[in-house]
Amino acid sequence: MKLAEYIWIDGTKPTPQIRSKTKVLRDDESPGLWGFDGSSTNQAIGSSSDCVLRPVFECSDPFRNMGDILVMCEVLCTDFSPHHTNTRQECAKIAKKYAAQEGWFGIEQEYTLMSGSHPLGFPEQGYPEPQGQYYCSVGTNNAHGRTIAEEHLQVCLSVGLNMTGMNAEVCPGQWEFQIGGPGVGSLEVSDQLWVARWILYRIAEETGVVVSLDPKPVMGDWNGAGCHTNFSTKKMRTSYKAIIEACGFLKEKALLHIQNYGHGVEDRLTGAHETCSHEEFKWGVSDRGASVRIPWQCAQNIQYIEGSSGYLEDRRPNSNCDPYIVTRLILNTICEG
Repeated sequence: MKLAEYIWIDGTKPTPQIRSKTKVLRDDESPGLWGFDGSSTNQAIGSSSDCVLRPVFECSDPFRNMGDILVMCEVLCTDFSPHHTNTRQECAKIAKKYAAQEGWFGIEQEYTLMSGSHPLGFPEQGYPEPQGQYYCSVGTNNAHGRTIAEEHLQVCLSVGLNMTGMNAEVCPGQWEFQIGGPGVGSLEVSDQLWVARWILYRIAEETGVVVSLDPKPVMGDWNGAGCHTNFSTKKMRTSYKAIIEACGFLKEKALLHIQNYGHGVEDRLTGAHETCSHEEFKWGVSDRGASVRIPWQCAQNIQYIEGSSGYLEDRRPNSNCDPYIVTRLILNTICEG
């Protein structure tokens, strides 16, 4: 026998949460459709409570025995139509529509490790030293929660997720991991990001630390938490002009993106703390105060050589965003032109 942990996204508002439950399978049995009580996850009413889980991605379960698996699912109604909380279906349609343009994504997920009501590294009363010494830091007074961040990276790599790195962030107790990269499309990176989030929560359970995706966990002179999204198409990877054009397309639909980049985006995108105000749009080379940043190497290498790569970084998505929505919007806006 083997165990399959079915993972899905619930209907909690304004920010959906992750749910999961365990199914026992025969050794030769593949994970199939399963049901759950939608009235307990903000996805149905009690008089008609059944919802359906359909597996879309699986990997090894690092917390159980060899052979056990994690199963990312999308939610369907009992007639097998997409549930209204199922944002993956629209993402899949756009991914198929623009498959020929080979959109690749790399997502930088920031999160904050909390002890009670404050981040790790904050005293019970008052504040620690001002931010500036914590980013990519080392040492007991600077890096808070490294054990969790390191274990998370190793565990995600062990199950085959496309992790590309991690680092301590600007606010104490704040960390970031990167996932995706060359050849990883919108569905793949989104499925894997949700699983990586679940793994992070699961690791933190064992320490009593709370993982927060709040985009502004500490008000005041502290950086918020984002989910910066790097993107390129086949054309952008060989043409600097195409990157500039993509910035223009994003500007035309700036409001649509802001409205769908995560609850509380206005608290984080203030124009301070390495953000551009949510009320404006600007792009710039190497500008972390822009809505969209073009990396310096892309701008300097205008005459692309074989093997070079061009992309942009949308810095607006919140740490609590739904990656299915974010990647769909970026892909559709830029590819549709």
